[in-house]
Amino acid sequence: MKKYIKLFYLSLTFLICISVSAQTGRPQSKIITDSIYSEILDAYRTYNIFLPQSYEMDKDKKYPILYLLHGVMDTNQGWTTRGHLKDVMDQLIASGEADEMIIVTPNAGGNIYAGEWNGYFNMPGWAYEDFFFKEFLVYIEKNYRVKGDKQNRAIAGLSMGGGGSTSYAQKHPDMFCAVYAMSALMNIPNVGGLPPQNPDDKMAILNKSVIENSCIKFIEEASDETKEMLRTVKWFVDCGDDDFLLDRNIEFIQAMHKADIPFQFRVRDGGHTWEYWHSALYISLPFISRTFSK
Repeated sequence: MKKYIKLFYLSLTFLICISVSAQTGRPQSKIITDSIYSEILDAYRTYNIFLPQSYEMDKDKKYPILYLLHGVMDTNQGWTTRGHLKDVMDQLIASGEADEMIIVTPNAGGNIYAGEWNGYFNMPGWAYEDFFFKEFLVYIEKNYRVKGDKQNRAIAGLSMGGGGSTSYAQKHPDMFCAVYAMSALMNIPNVGGLPPQNPDDKMAILNKSVIENSCIKFIEEASDETKEMLRTVKWFVDCGDDDFLLDRNIEFIQAMHKADIPFQFRVRDGGHTWEYWHSALYISLPFISRTFSK
């Protein structure tokens, strides 16, 4: 009952803020869809970016940034249309549970069975990880008012994007202050997932890249120096009790525990669904907001 009362007051606060903004004519938060041409990928790549209400009001203000990654077969639109990112963020800011931030979702996917590339790692013909760090992140933080340091940069994602965000922070712990991994593809599961149609198709290439970039193996083989750097990142792993990736997430947590790297771990009721990931925003965004330097 308390949960429903809280949601009622969050919704009421959000509606009041919308009404006040409409009456005063003040700018509101917005999500913009744009694109960047990648020399590395030799293609345009779209992205969605959430800009908070004050972005157009205070031209000198800079913001912390969250890179929010989508899952396999999805695109940059998923968190906007199915995760309802703007509505959730507006509610959390209005209630004081999260501070204003910029949130950007790059496009690393599409219909893989129709021949579109998917994945956050470098693969033959798809050097996406190079694109992300050498072109995309640089472009975003140059063209938007981003603070641009470790203590004001976080990364999160669901499924394929949960594994991608975890791996990115493992390889670049000097760049991210926090990671929130939802239903994360830490490695290929024994059962479930999307099987390849033949041994050489793009799904097979994606699966191979996930195995080669196993987040579990990375921790198990990390040097003492690497482990020390990983301890400078705030880690949060969130996976449903009916999720086919739960075992892999537990294996990751076990490796983190053995390596003495602090983390938070939640197993909630749910599966590998948008209902679960939407609800995760109410946990992940306040967590990330608290981690940013004030």
